[in-house]
Amino acid sequence: MTNGNSALTRLAQYLTFALRGECFAIEIARVREVLDVAALTKVPGMPECFCGVINLRGKVMPILDLGRKLGLAPLVFGTDTCVIIVEVLGENGAFEVGVLTDSVPTVVELAPDAMEAVPNMGAGLDTGFISGMARLEEKFLMLLAIDTVLAGAGANMFSGMDTGAFAGDPSAAGAPAR
Repeated sequence: MTNGNSALTRLAQYLTFALRGECFAIEIARVREVLDVAALTKVPGMPECFCGVINLRGKVMPILDLGRKLGLAPLVFGTDTCVIIVEVLGENGAFEVGVLTDSVPTVVELAPDAMEAVPNMGAGLDTGFISGMARLEEKFLMLLAIDTVLAGAGANMFSGMDTGAFAGDPSAAGAPAR
């Protein structure tokens, strides 16, 4: 293997997405699929970031507004709004959850030297949910530590959730809204 080829093997792929005008990314290995927004079934008594559940091929899939979870304004649904199904490593093992994003523009490959540590933002500010930053054109791309984001209070409830088939017709709940 030549030096040029070994450099290629170190590239990491990230799925980029927008949240309220800012650019974020998740390691592609943690992404299971990207979906158009389906009809959500609301579940009473859940945290504000919890949007509801969808029927994903007969499985109950919890859906969060990722921007809201990060303290941003609520999502305004648009034509580019989509759901990213991600694998999260929680206290009770791996589980899948859907996160709503404003849009999913592309997959990028980043070399280790293109990624920077998160700068010190000052005392009392928690940046543990960001694993690093990378420049993407004129903006910075925030690389999310998705386990950290979704392991907080209110999100870990999904790790024990029974995501078996819906009773009755699995296509009845979560039919596409489009």
